[in-house]
Amino acid sequence: MIVQPGTYRRWLNQSYHGPRMKSVGRPKITEELRELVIRLASENILWGYRRIVGELKKLGLYAGHSTVKRILNDAGIHPSPEKSKPTPPLPWDVFVKAHMESALACDFFTKDVYTLLGKKTAYMLVFIHLKSRQVYCSTSTYSPDNAWVTQQGRNALLWCDQKKIKPTILIRDADKKFSGPFLQIWKSEDVQILQIPHRTPQANAFAESFIGTIKRECLNFFICFSQSQLNYILSAWVDHYNHERPHRGVGRDNTVLDVNFSAARDGPIQCKERLGGIIKSYYREAA
Repeated sequence: MIVQPGTYRRWLNQSYHGPRMKSVGRPKITEELRELVIRLASENILWGYRRIVGELKKLGLYAGHSTVKRILNDAGIHPSPEKSKPTPPLPWDVFVKAHMESALACDFFTKDVYTLLGKKTAYMLVFIHLKSRQVYCSTSTYSPDNAWVTQQGRNALLWCDQKKIKPTILIRDADKKFSGPFLQIWKSEDVQILQIPHRTPQANAFAESFIGTIKRECLNFFICFSQSQLNYILSAWVDHYNHERPHRGVGRDNTVLDVNFSAARDGPIQCKERLGGIIKSYYREAA
């Protein structure tokens, strides 16, 4: 009998080591695929294992239904949220991300003013659009009564109209200065008012962050002696914030908020100073 050399060598190997055993069963799940399944389930609390299997197929990955269920069970995640049970509460950060395009946040902040009649506390009310980070800041007042607060609400709505912002949600804290007339003008525009729980400033993080920024980068450098001085400082810094100051954060890429801004690459670099150099902005002078 004549055989090929390769066949003869295979016979010799089998006689020495025995026949090669083929692998039995499904291939093992990689750690990368396991982490992806857990990620999809964690970021989408209403997804069951069937939906996750479908998403994996879209990504060119395959895992059977029983495999995905086992991974979720091992991770302590229910593999199939039951439709008969109430919908689980949506995490606040997920809710905010889903409504950033149409959501505003507002809050009060203060600054001491030293007048001839003694020290007074000036109040300001700020509104921030969550998606664009653009800000409307009121002028100051020593008496934030219902009429003043309500008027600032009207001014904020006019500002939204000028910026082509269509708010559907207004996030606020439990401050009692947000009275009935203020709330009513927003409800008349079909804006839903969301009051954050007591002692949870992180739930109003956008407004709180802006207030911390304006105090840290501007107001803390000044001793104010009149409302007009304070209002001038506020106006200058908010204009800088909305049009010149670079911003960090997800989706911002450390750029300015002005949608019409375009970086220049030619020309000598100049510095624009305001408020005695507290505000500095650099630009290229046109050739």
